[in-house]
Amino acid sequence: KSPLTTAADQYPNCEVTGIDLSPGQPSFVPPNLKYIIDDAEELWVYDHRFDYVHCRLMAGCFADPEKLIQQAFENLEPGGYLEFQDYGLPCRSVDDTLDGTSLEKWGILMCEAARKLGRPMGTEVSERYREWMEAAGFVDIQEQHFMWPSNPWPKDKYMKELGNWNMINILDGLEGFCLALMTRGLGWRKEEVDVFVAKVSSDVKNRGIHAYYPMPVVWGRKPLTAT
Repeated sequence: KSPLTTAADQYPNCEVTGIDLSPGQPSFVPPNLKYIIDDAEELWVYDHRFDYVHCRLMAGCFADPEKLIQQAFENLEPGGYLEFQDYGLPCRSVDDTLDGTSLEKWGILMCEAARKLGRPMGTEVSERYREWMEAAGFVDIQEQHFMWPSNPWPKDKYMKELGNWNMINILDGLEGFCLALMTRGLGWRKEEVDVFVAKVSSDVKNRGIHAYYPMPVVWGRKPLTAT
């Protein structure tokens, strides 16, 4: 069940709109949910304003995140909210077990490749959301910071389960995450990427590496006096 479907089910009196660059969305959705093919980097030309704009795991998708934030501000109703739920790369660690690993190198290289391709990602984007939102005019900006373990290394039951799901998710998409960025952004050959992905995969599964992904959530409100 997608997050948008969940939101539409929980708030049946709201109209929920999901946008994506390409088709492939579910065919059966609640009556108050619709999907459209659109590019959030282009000019927003919707026939109404929104009460809430939600961006989830979008760092690395935009060449100009500041422009996106400004457009969100302009297309919100006064009193409406913009929220980012994102992730941070490179990975961090609660101790020194990440130092010198392929997992540490992976996060650094991903950010370097994204930067060279003109679509920065990771903490260099997510750590500036507050600054950019303030510049756009948002008020009451708040942040919460979470950690997603790289695998089930934590002792805490909840964090262990979260780490297990995160490990499965990363391993499932690791080759896809790396291939385009490293071949186009860093000039690597596919064979080099394949070898590196194997090393990173091994680190992702290694419970002796106490790594985590910083997961910031940042939200702010458009003033009631704004137009």
